[in-house]
Amino acid sequence: MIISKTPLRISFAGGGSDLPSYYKKTPGRVISTSIDKYVYVVVKKRFDDLIYINYSKKEIVSNVKDIKHDLVRESMKKTGIKSGIEITTLSDIPSSGSGLGSSSAITVGLLNAMYNYQNIIKTQEDLANEACEIEIDICKNPIGKQDQYGCAIGGLKIIEFSKNGHVEIKRKSYNSTNLERNLYLCYTDITRSANDILSKQTRNSKKNTSKNLSLVQSVSRFEKIINLNSYHKVGPFLNKMWTIKQEMASGISNVSIEKLYNKGISCGSTGGKVLGAGGGGFILFYVPRMNHEEFEQGMKNKVFLNFKFEKHGSKVIFVEGV
Repeated sequence: MIISKTPLRISFAGGGSDLPSYYKKTPGRVISTSIDKYVYVVVKKRFDDLIYINYSKKEIVSNVKDIKHDLVRESMKKTGIKSGIEITTLSDIPSSGSGLGSSSAITVGLLNAMYNYQNIIKTQEDLANEACEIEIDICKNPIGKQDQYGCAIGGLKIIEFSKNGHVEIKRKSYNSTNLERNLYLCYTDITRSANDILSKQTRNSKKNTSKNLSLVQSVSRFEKIINLNSYHKVGPFLNKMWTIKQEMASGISNVSIEKLYNKGISCGSTGGKVLGAGGGGFILFYVPRMNHEEFEQGMKNKVFLNFKFEKHGSKVIFVEGV
């Protein structure tokens, strides 16, 4: 039996530039970090030749091609596993529409567990690249490349996307305490599919050229904030990113999100943004230390996800009988 553990991620700036519609014309950049909320994949040998898959549903099939869960099916094809296996996926958060990269974390975690099940070692970069192939090239999901790399490779990092599709990782050092302790993840209580919003964003790519460029250039500004420990600037920075992001496509924001966002600002946050494609999931708020008590009291009826940054990325945490 093999168990893999793959972190979720939060992105601070550059979102949208990881879409092929952007980086194939102009190189893209994103800055993000993995967090200590995880997707777990358990792969276990069966005594028969059947394939058991456990997630929000349960599947029992005899042939890989009959698997309905597309990420499991294509991961099995990619790794060459054909039968006699049981696969279970577990997550610390809602696995759909969180804005934390959960679908890509599942794909990376599946590949990591399945390769290790066969005693094949892949680098985290390899896992991210193959996860991109599965989600984008094979399953035709209209998504970018940042989530796969953001979840596979731990820590705070700048992810750069070249015109030819090559991805480069630049890890960043930072004072995690001063940044972490002032960030709050608030659940909007809305789940949504990112695909519709990202499809619209792709179609709008040409008319959004200047906005996309601003988002890419913002990565350097956020990097400067971190390098100078100017964390008081994080809130206004996120607020500006959120303002630009809302203009990229319809559906990124809605009345419920705006109401929750404005509530957070009135309770002491200096800025924030909806994570992922938008439309639901989690809002990342920055709250200065002196405003913590006011913010927590004013938002006490909201659902928050306590988290810390993590630096390990996707890894195997249990091996037995392989």
